[in-house]
Amino acid sequence: MQWRSIVVGLLVLRVLLNCAVWLVFGLGPSWGFDFPIKFTFNLHKIELLKDGEGATVKSNAWAQQMYDNRNPQANTCSKISGNSPKKSYLSFFQEGRDEYDKKYSSFPAALKVKMRGMARDMFYFGYDNYMKFAFPEDELNPIACEGRGPDVLNPSNININDVLGNYSLTLIDALDTLLVLGNVTEFHRAVKLVIDTVSFDKDSTVQVFEANIRILGSLISAHILLTDPRHPFGDIALKDYDNELLHLAHDLAVRLLPAFENTSTGIPYPRVNLKKGVPPDSINETCTAGAGSLLVEFGILSRLIGDSTFEWVARRAVKALWKLRSNETGLLGNVVNIQTGQWVGRQSGLGAGMDSFYEYLLKSYILFGEKEDYRMFSAAYESIQSHLRRGREACNEGEGDPPLYVNVNMFNGQIMNTWIDSLQAFFPGLQVLNGDVENAICLHAFYYAIWKRFGALPERYNWQLQAPDVLFYPLRPELVESTYLLYQATKNPFYLHVGMDILESLEKDTKVRCGYATLHHVVDKSKEDRMESFFLSETCKYLYLLFDEDNPLHKSESKYIFTTEGHVVPIDQRFREKSWEDQFPCEEPNNEPPHDLAIANHCERIPEERRYGLPLKSVYMRQIDHMVGLS
Repeated sequence: MQWRSIVVGLLVLRVLLNCAVWLVFGLGPSWGFDFPIKFTFNLHKIELLKDGEGATVKSNAWAQQMYDNRNPQANTCSKISGNSPKKSYLSFFQEGRDEYDKKYSSFPAALKVKMRGMARDMFYFGYDNYMKFAFPEDELNPIACEGRGPDVLNPSNININDVLGNYSLTLIDALDTLLVLGNVTEFHRAVKLVIDTVSFDKDSTVQVFEANIRILGSLISAHILLTDPRHPFGDIALKDYDNELLHLAHDLAVRLLPAFENTSTGIPYPRVNLKKGVPPDSINETCTAGAGSLLVEFGILSRLIGDSTFEWVARRAVKALWKLRSNETGLLGNVVNIQTGQWVGRQSGLGAGMDSFYEYLLKSYILFGEKEDYRMFSAAYESIQSHLRRGREACNEGEGDPPLYVNVNMFNGQIMNTWIDSLQAFFPGLQVLNGDVENAICLHAFYYAIWKRFGALPERYNWQLQAPDVLFYPLRPELVESTYLLYQATKNPFYLHVGMDILESLEKDTKVRCGYATLHHVVDKSKEDRMESFFLSETCKYLYLLFDEDNPLHKSESKYIFTTEGHVVPIDQRFREKSWEDQFPCEEPNNEPPHDLAIANHCERIPEERRYGLPLKSVYMRQIDHMVGLS
């Protein structure tokens, strides 16, 4: 009988401890903190049901019909039923006047100035140490206080070599951040250093996607800001500047063009050698984001120099991917064979391998006004809402779990795994640009809850087990970006508190002797000796902008947008015009790419009517014009 008493006592003790933890820390069924928004993140332990087997699942739960998605309406939560009263998203900030609501409902001006200073100091601590210890190499090792370049001894180390090309990556990537911080003098010095020291005539094999967004995008952005006094920092002209950054961008883009040659689909190879072209041993597989996220940078370059080649190859790749989407779901996979057009990876989600493909469909439309881009985005967004979104219909009311976007099989919409990755945290920002602010608020809160629990976003998080699957955090900017855009849309001080939490976590847990280091483990906070370039180009930039209400970007009459690497690009009428005589190269009947892409500007005359797309009052600009007035 004594052992029974011991067992009963232990069970009672465990229940009491769980209740205490739940009450004190909110770590029971909730995410580990309370929102001023009235979320209750009830994460149920879910049995992974095999097809056709037993057990009922709670209606509107994330695992609803995990292996049976034949009825698309069964788990479609993109619309609230006609019988449900639809609240404005602003009401989410007006309920539950508890202590947390009071905390998040204001943000003192003095504290905002302090946070802006912290963000500025964070950038310069990383930037100055890069210039002192690492330049002209690509990255800073902030623990060892030394530079890092390509891993020439191990060419298969693509984690390093895809990004580092021996071309002063961190300096180039940070150019427009210097302007955002108001440092025109250092911006001019950095531009001169790039002009005097950077060459792309290197025996470096790099990923086309990374070279495009980090290097090409930054060179184009800095050139535009230097040469056009209307956008948005005024006249910051550099004496004797002769379009050298644009020439460098053109040179790099030409070196990337071989990736588009000799592919049966027009989808590019993932990597090129900057001196020799596509390596002989190159694989025929690439991810959807890598191949389909070149249009913004390549399109702007084409319109700046009057050569349609670059926009054409990038747009052709997007169309080729789009044609491969599932007829049943409208979804795309994450890895494709560029020769056969067969999907090697059938997972469809919003994170790695997929993220910026969706982002650039919308941003290409905003910049270039091509209606087809927005039609593709709208169709993709509808498919995402129909097949990836799980949870209850309304964001903040009703039965079931709050909305979550899961990874599914592109052909049938069945859940493939129970993790999401940190890159998906960009999606609330994209939802803001598309005007879906309510869903953006909900999804952002999900990721902020994870950040509050760990002080960082683990690379992968298992939403079923409520635990990280992949534990490192390389200083990624996606959550900060969405926080910034949601603050611009709502002006709610809640997002300033989110930014402060992120800023203080980074300062506390990632700062080392000469910069900020990747977290190897988000729980024990052990570190890796690497500071990726996007920390300065994006993470610090968005944090600074979040707290700098009077920044020229916020005061300028000109509109702007950020590339996927956070580079500032103006929304300009000239990017809606094409200077080349033939409006756009038509696709050849056999769907084969031209033999020489450098002269692929013509195939047949297109009618003379100008295709400007919609007026400049696009989706994004309507958002910025009207939402900033909301309170």
